[in-house]
Amino acid sequence: MAYFPSRPTSPKPPKAAAAFNALKRDIMLGTLAPGTGLPELELAAHFQCSQGTVREALLQLQEEGLVRRQGHRGTQVSECTEDEAIEMFRLRQQIEGNGMARVMRGPSRTLVKELNGLLEKMLAAAGAGDELELASFDRDFHRRIFEDASLPALDPILHRCLVHNHRFKISRSPMARDLEATALRHRSIIDAIEGGDVRRATAAMHHHIATIVDFGPEVFPEVIQ
Repeated sequence: MAYFPSRPTSPKPPKAAAAFNALKRDIMLGTLAPGTGLPELELAAHFQCSQGTVREALLQLQEEGLVRRQGHRGTQVSECTEDEAIEMFRLRQQIEGNGMARVMRGPSRTLVKELNGLLEKMLAAAGAGDELELASFDRDFHRRIFEDASLPALDPILHRCLVHNHRFKISRSPMARDLEATALRHRSIIDAIEGGDVRRATAAMHHHIATIVDFGPEVFPEVIQ
């Protein structure tokens, strides 16, 4: 294995979390390419931790769909294909669209306030030019809305879709994107929720998902009209 991520700087999180965060960052940014092998012994030496600690980090990455563990073949960085991205966008449309309808029946009193707080964090990350941090707060934003749908068993599925979608979008962005505009795309969702209109809120979520990537209008022509 020719490449290893940089070791995290202090203050130091637990070693499994440190390995997970460093590897996740480099997979999301494409520094670790699909198919790259992740041998546990070499990673343990790099992160100065036990092989069991590395295995814990790799299992977390597997849960998010970022690596594949294949028995005697070991662990490799997973692929990030357009076909999977399309299906995950479709799955998000169903999960988050139906979830929004449930949320609007009785959103928690703190929902709008917390969403505004997450939008501010996204804007701060955008101002710092940190696309990966922005994507992390973006995932928190969508999962916070879905939390009020009271469908907790679906949250891990939504999270995996969000991770893959963000990884795909970052990997397909040859030029620097307008990160502030990316963050501000979430304002219409907050406004619709605050207005209490179920149809408007659901439509805002559908439109948001359908316009995340350039091929969105082809995948969701019924939304882009």
